[in-house]
Amino acid sequence: MRFVLSSYGGRGDIEPAVVAGRELQRRGHDVIIAVPPNLVGFAEAAGLAAVGYGLDSTPILDLQREYFTCYSRTPWKLKELSRMSHETEEFASKCWAAMTTTLVSLAQDADLLLTGLIFEQPAANVAEYYDIPLVTLHYFPARPHGQLLPFVPEALSRFGIEFNDWLAWRGTRKSEDAQRAELGLPNATYPAPRRIAERGALEIQAYEQVCFPGLAAEWAKWGSQRPFVGGLAMASPTDGDAEAQSWIAAGTPPIFVGFGSVPIGSPADTVAMIASACAQLGERAIIGAGGTDYSGVPQFDHVKVVGQVNYATIFPACRAVVHHGGAGTLAACLRAGVPQLILWTLPDQPFFAAQLKRLKVGAGRRFAATNEKTLVADLKRLLAPEYTTRAREIAPRTTKPAESVMAAADRLEEFARLRKDSFIGDGGLPG
Repeated sequence: MRFVLSSYGGRGDIEPAVVAGRELQRRGHDVIIAVPPNLVGFAEAAGLAAVGYGLDSTPILDLQREYFTCYSRTPWKLKELSRMSHETEEFASKCWAAMTTTLVSLAQDADLLLTGLIFEQPAANVAEYYDIPLVTLHYFPARPHGQLLPFVPEALSRFGIEFNDWLAWRGTRKSEDAQRAELGLPNATYPAPRRIAERGALEIQAYEQVCFPGLAAEWAKWGSQRPFVGGLAMASPTDGDAEAQSWIAAGTPPIFVGFGSVPIGSPADTVAMIASACAQLGERAIIGAGGTDYSGVPQFDHVKVVGQVNYATIFPACRAVVHHGGAGTLAACLRAGVPQLILWTLPDQPFFAAQLKRLKVGAGRRFAATNEKTLVADLKRLLAPEYTTRAREIAPRTTKPAESVMAAADRLEEFARLRKDSFIGDGGLPG
């Protein structure tokens, strides 16, 4: 069968699709993945045929970080926020048009089209145009539900998600109407998430179900349409593993610090803050560079900066992990049985932090509100024995990386085969 995968964002956003695609290809299927031009090399290095999709994602990731930092720190700067919102809309419009051209070409003879969470609307419209099965791959519970925050009434949680879907649709309606007109489809009359669900798409939940214990029961009405498979991560050895393991083995277990593919604004100040906080606590720290350039930062004997490392190998050797709140990193921490502190910058990340707090395996704070004093206090609480004990208790309840990959690929195969067989049974021709 021929699978067309599309995913947009930073490396952490597209990695789940890359992982699923690699397994489908191993099983003998024809797989091609569309990713941002700046991440084509990453997908190709994983062994997949890849094409550029939309625009380079680096500028929009930087703009997102700046927008939400400004929004959380200085919400009264309306002119600045308006400027960044306008720039985001312009970027999205150009990106949407480019994505349509790519997907229309790729999906013409596909048995299934998969999309990530970011920019799922263009893929949904192309799947509707060709009448092929659509799969959404979610690293966050994005559909309406009542489990978002433990202290928020369920009805309010559902309303908040539905309202956000409506706002997002209103903000992108011009681009979507243009795409649907180009495809000969009628204008949409309500948000894409509802249309996707009603069309019978398979909505794979690629994060740890243990974080949202009531979600499966709430979504039971959708049957097998929203399966939980766990976090999808490459968990592959990297060139930086040996150096990191050697440094870890030379002293006490360190605290790992990493902020994913979204670059932080002041690397030197951040390293100095981490070094000072750890010195006060008598701890060591290992910093994963991710999307941040740490060249020229101050050097400390008890702090080590490394490049890309295999979380599945490194995290179990650490006392705790401080990170940005990405689903992949969070899943790796849960699997490793280590406490974690989320210093968030984007709007989905504090919801994961709230669930960690509920599970008593971690805590969270806005990155922009973090300083040396708060970091010392947060780490001191996180390093208490009860957090480590609880994290180790939770670890066996998570999915293993290999199990998650197999479950996702099984679901994709079954869904494509079911739709294909149904089409043939109705008198159609095989795709």
